[in-house]
Amino acid sequence: MSLDRALELAGAASGVAYPNPTVGAVVVANGSVVGEGVTEAYGGRHGEIVALAAAGELARGATLFVSMEPCSHHGRTPPCVDAIVSAGVTRVVAGCRDPNAEAAGGLERLREAGIAVELDDRLEARRQNEAWRTWKALARPFVTYKVATTLDGRVTVPGARWVTGEDSRRLVHELRAASDAVAVGMETARVDAPRLDARDVPCVRQPRRLVFGRGPLPAGSELELRGGSVADELGALAADGVQSLLLEGGPTLATAFLEADLVDKLLVFVAPMLSGEGPRFVGDLSGPRRLIHVSTRPVGDDLLVEAYLREP
Repeated sequence: MSLDRALELAGAASGVAYPNPTVGAVVVANGSVVGEGVTEAYGGRHGEIVALAAAGELARGATLFVSMEPCSHHGRTPPCVDAIVSAGVTRVVAGCRDPNAEAAGGLERLREAGIAVELDDRLEARRQNEAWRTWKALARPFVTYKVATTLDGRVTVPGARWVTGEDSRRLVHELRAASDAVAVGMETARVDAPRLDARDVPCVRQPRRLVFGRGPLPAGSELELRGGSVADELGALAADGVQSLLLEGGPTLATAFLEADLVDKLLVFVAPMLSGEGPRFVGDLSGPRRLIHVSTRPVGDDLLVEAYLREP
């Protein structure tokens, strides 16, 4: 169906519109696609406008499939709902709501204008802009805790430098390249002296490299110290435009973020071995944490477990 195509367009252009969300749109008339588009680079047209321009007069009486609710406010561009109404579209199908309080309400405005509206509310649509959605809705970055562990939950293997394989380590560099910031705790910074940059993968911009904890930082460290409470620091980072944060610290940092209910997603790379000793990837928690949307996939010889702690 054409909503699938709208999601495909948005997925292929992920990050192009940063710091704005990426939205895909498809115009269908008489069972045929007559126009499609995706959000242009920052300051450019939204996906709906691109698709409507491609459709031209064929948009009159057509259905618009869009990966996220059309905006209803005037930002850098005019409201998309006005363009949709002017184009004569008679039906709109959206993949998810817009969490931005300033721009939301587009579906209601379309309905008031006599346009048939359908909200599909797909997980896939929400996941495409999950960092931006959290940044807008909660005024903090979307936080992903990434950890490499053995099957018995240990983060070290006696006599080995790495827990997981080369394929998993490359994927971690891709995750860094896609994140606004990467962070560890002070103990990791002192013991491992990590660089936290994205290496040997395509990277539009390097992430900010952070350490949460009390200083001082080790001599020569190029990391950025964040010494306040994790909640306060996340608020300050969000105010600086940081939408996504990748945690790579040890169990102390992970436990602090989990206890503060500030982890949105887990990425657990599980190596096919038993360590037998060493710290586990998370410490004792005050209570259980239920995970949702759990999925697994192989990465080389390892297994990647992905799970959310709240709806994206």
